[in-house]
Amino acid sequence: MSRLTLQQAAQWCGGAVDPKYAQVSFLGANNDSREIQPGQLFVALSGNRDGHAFIPMAMQAGAAAVLCTHCPGDYPAIVAPNPRKALGDIARQLRLQMNMTVVGVTGSVGKSTTKEMLASVLERKYVTGRSPANHNNDIGLPMAILALPEDTQVAVLEMGMNHFGEMAYLTSIARPDMAVITNIGTMHIEHLGSRGGILKAKLEILQGLRPGGKLVLNGDEPMLWALREKYEATYFGMDNPQCQVRGRQIPTAAGGCAFLAATAAGEYPVILPVEGRHYICDALAALAAAECLGVGPADICQGLADYRSLAGRQEVFTAKGYEIIKDCYNAGPESMAAALEVLGSRPTRRIAVLGDMLELGSCTQAEHYRIGRIAAANCDMLFTLGKNGPRVVGGALTGGMRPDRATACDTPQDLAELLRSRAKPGDTLLFKGSRGMKMEQVLELFLAER
Repeated sequence: MSRLTLQQAAQWCGGAVDPKYAQVSFLGANNDSREIQPGQLFVALSGNRDGHAFIPMAMQAGAAAVLCTHCPGDYPAIVAPNPRKALGDIARQLRLQMNMTVVGVTGSVGKSTTKEMLASVLERKYVTGRSPANHNNDIGLPMAILALPEDTQVAVLEMGMNHFGEMAYLTSIARPDMAVITNIGTMHIEHLGSRGGILKAKLEILQGLRPGGKLVLNGDEPMLWALREKYEATYFGMDNPQCQVRGRQIPTAAGGCAFLAATAAGEYPVILPVEGRHYICDALAALAAAECLGVGPADICQGLADYRSLAGRQEVFTAKGYEIIKDCYNAGPESMAAALEVLGSRPTRRIAVLGDMLELGSCTQAEHYRIGRIAAANCDMLFTLGKNGPRVVGGALTGGMRPDRATACDTPQDLAELLRSRAKPGDTLLFKGSRGMKMEQVLELFLAER
């Protein structure tokens, strides 16, 4: 991480510093006093709780200084009218000072997976930094930049949004040299109106693309092909033969998947340690970006083989005799369908435990019904949680599932109890839903000692 003085950071964000603290320096930033690391800048944000109330706690935990609107004590501090904006201003200037290539990764689904796959590949050739966990918004992205090692050669930064204007702000901070768009789906359609609106919001990333910047785009999405007229674009995909980087799934052993990649560098097989066709699409995006950055097939193959799923994203493990697929981090129609297809590949009895998909707006009813039909084709039993659960069940019944095998539950406790009475050791259970549904709590209740 780059060590910055309060004086330098204040100049970048238009803040004020008491002269006696001007040369105090910090490494990185954090807005959670419970997670602050010694030497970091504590960012006091106002939300459901006022971060200023936690300044003493953060300083006691080892924070070097505070970024705030007012300081409730004699602490090293940068005082700025809007700490959230000031954090972005500091990160923007630091990014411009660092001699590195930035890859911005966005898309409706697959952002985190593609980011991790690409970083796993790039670190075989470059000093590589990446966004931690879900640091992809107007708070997380600046903190991710401030956490990058000084000698970073390539930074892979995830960039998310759910409203117009948010991506424009993020890209003004990250200033990517390459933009990767994994797909245009239906996540956040409630706020963006249509897939066309989602496309428009995602394409705001181009506003910060540096001169001569490259695009890596999903060529199986027709809406993205018009960009080749204005930008240097590499397209990846599995269905469109016009893509420069193409993939074709090939058989492999259980517990993973494999595909044959066809690129300008030749044709070569790639093995992934995760299951599902959707992971191949993410791997193709990472592969295409890596080739554009000069990484060869051998390093690409090894980097992708080394990829490991992030916590909460298709974690597969055995507990109390059950095979558990824990995919609770988030859910939209595309990722829900992909997870159900993975469940459908299991030779055991298959049980889907599904929570609502949020932020779908006028598409909510239709998409939950459609997912129910997909569930009917991929599982033996279905249990749901949330107000849209009956709609999922309705779709499953229309898809041919017997009524005694599909149940909508009202509470996590009811769902866990029902699962305990119906599931048997040897079954495979998929737990998935939007982040707000907290489906991991259902899993914990189900596995808890009775």
